[in-house]
Amino acid sequence: MNEHTRGRVRIGVDVGGTFTDFVLVDDGAGRITTGKRLTTPSDPSEAIVAGIAQLLSDADVVAADVHSVVHGTTLVTNTVIQRSGARVGLITTRGFRDSLEMGKEIRYDLYDLFLEPPPTLVPRHCRVEVSERIAADGAVLLALDGTQVEQAARALVDERGVEAIAVSFIHSYRNPAHEQQAADILRATVPRIPFTLSSEVAPEIREFERTSTACANAYVQPMMQGYLSTLEASLRELGVHGTLFVMLSGGGIATLEQARRFPIQLIESGPAAGAMAACHFARLTGSPDLISFDMGGTTAKMCLIEGGRAQRTHEFEAGRVRRFKKGSGIPLKVSVVDMIEIGAGGGSIAALDSMGLLKVGPRSAGSEPGPVAYQRGGQSPTVTDADLLLGCLDPNYFLGGEMNLATQSVSEVVGRQLAVPMGMSTLEAAQGIHSVVNENMAAATRRYLAEKGKDPRRYTMIAFGGAGPVHAYGLAKLLKIRRLIVPFGAGVTSALGFLVAPPAVDQVRSLVMRLDGIDWDTVNGLFDDMEAQAASRLTEVGAKPAEIVFERLADMRHVGQGFEIQVPVPFGTLNQSHHGELSGSFFDTYQQLFERRVNDVPVEALTWRVNATAPAPKVRLNYQHKVTAASSADKGTRTVHFAGVGALPTRVLDRYALLAGECFDGPVVVEERESTTVIGPSSRIRVDEWLNLIVDME
Repeated sequence: MNEHTRGRVRIGVDVGGTFTDFVLVDDGAGRITTGKRLTTPSDPSEAIVAGIAQLLSDADVVAADVHSVVHGTTLVTNTVIQRSGARVGLITTRGFRDSLEMGKEIRYDLYDLFLEPPPTLVPRHCRVEVSERIAADGAVLLALDGTQVEQAARALVDERGVEAIAVSFIHSYRNPAHEQQAADILRATVPRIPFTLSSEVAPEIREFERTSTACANAYVQPMMQGYLSTLEASLRELGVHGTLFVMLSGGGIATLEQARRFPIQLIESGPAAGAMAACHFARLTGSPDLISFDMGGTTAKMCLIEGGRAQRTHEFEAGRVRRFKKGSGIPLKVSVVDMIEIGAGGGSIAALDSMGLLKVGPRSAGSEPGPVAYQRGGQSPTVTDADLLLGCLDPNYFLGGEMNLATQSVSEVVGRQLAVPMGMSTLEAAQGIHSVVNENMAAATRRYLAEKGKDPRRYTMIAFGGAGPVHAYGLAKLLKIRRLIVPFGAGVTSALGFLVAPPAVDQVRSLVMRLDGIDWDTVNGLFDDMEAQAASRLTEVGAKPAEIVFERLADMRHVGQGFEIQVPVPFGTLNQSHHGELSGSFFDTYQQLFERRVNDVPVEALTWRVNATAPAPKVRLNYQHKVTAASSADKGTRTVHFAGVGALPTRVLDRYALLAGECFDGPVVVEERESTTVIGPSSRIRVDEWLNLIVDME
């Protein structure tokens, strides 16, 4: 490699439930190289290191030239869902030991007599009380008894065998002094045990959610610290000495040290990358309002992009007992990209329920054993198996020919397990699988948009992920969406999202005040402190201080309400003259959401927030797989079965031979190494200047 390109190579890695995706951007050469391989669930770092090694070889890049690796993973969420984390001990204020089990004292299903409560991550015998008390205004009512903290730590570690400790004292969001004092004692008493302070991981009002977040962070901390250390060491052995970053659930980028301290903030890091990629293409293609559709091997994620930005929320439920039942999971105070995620992927298993009805997902075959077609021991029919039988996939060109799919084995399994019991042909059963998973995704998308008061017909859909382009046409038809965008390299677009995402961090502080009695000096001090900390974290990941943009928000409500809304806050030094602007913003936002305005009820602010963003890295979409105009895109024809239409002879095109400006009509199959795009009849497709497929449907 030439000297001018050294140190300008960046790699994005997305670890999914079935596949691990790779994108290498060589800024010096102006070239992108992609890769994909099966995830290694027992140790995801194995697939990462092997994939990066192959990627470097394909791109003709040496490891020493890698400037940075940005990584996203499902490890945190899988650990919480599978309840496979560390044994955690909780040290809390005397009298508050049982707050985790009391929760909000609300049943998530009022009429289920056999309701299963969300399990706590910390059993009662591992929760220890100590004497201390801080008032809601931050005043110390009872000093912390340090001896009790030391005794509690020793008892938790020596007698109960905890591997991590969470500390959550009442009102520590307002005054963290006692938690910080406890931290000093823990460092001296049990120096090898990682711990989490609630005032650091979630400095917000509401004790239950704050404590739950601290416990969840401690729950995954030992596992993530070990995983990140192993990955870092393995990359060093490979010769990659560039900086390893991790994507946060809100779409920002964190250093390795930040990820080790607050791994719970990575719980949705993989899906967030897909949303960031969709935002990039929204800006690139001049389509600011999109529905992002990311379908991989295990899940499908839908995210609303408006004005080129994905919305974020600051509350999340992990490991729900019932997937769509709010309140059935572990509440977390973390920033996440606002999206819906369902168990619908290429590996989703199709089976008959007790009534003989066909169900698809949420169980997945994953990468081990995988779909039947993979010939890796899978015995249950999956969505990928159905797509193969329907002609959507070429059995000899899966992963560019690296994997051969076993059509005959799939036909036998689908026939035996589904077609014969349902009294239909094997093809009809495969069509049923395809249609059911599409309907599941359409129903989830409609529900997600309806909660926001949005009509899907107003939006363009962008589809990516290994299975997304296969199902995008059918899903768009169900949602009555007229335009579809499929990026080049769609199968690894989420990994590209790591490299085009603008560095961003959030800061939050709770301070409850009525608007008509705000202490403006205190609020200004909060914003100054949050903006300084946010700027510091962004500079750690390479942002220039002068380019950082801040956004201020406040969570506000009418006095007496139990629910608040986010309201923009003006910049600059705040004073009494801003009272009218702040209250007006609240009333306007409230009316937009609830179509009513209550001017005679006082308003209060609970929590103040700062979102800090640096400019997104500039990436030229110049992929290594580029051909000349002399190359032929035609790969022949094959029969593809389309829902509601039937079997049609369908033209097959090589995506790597399609040039900008080309146009053609559906039905058509466009194949590339990491994914296959299947477009039905009554559609017109063109290739834009960035090699995206732009599909217009009647």
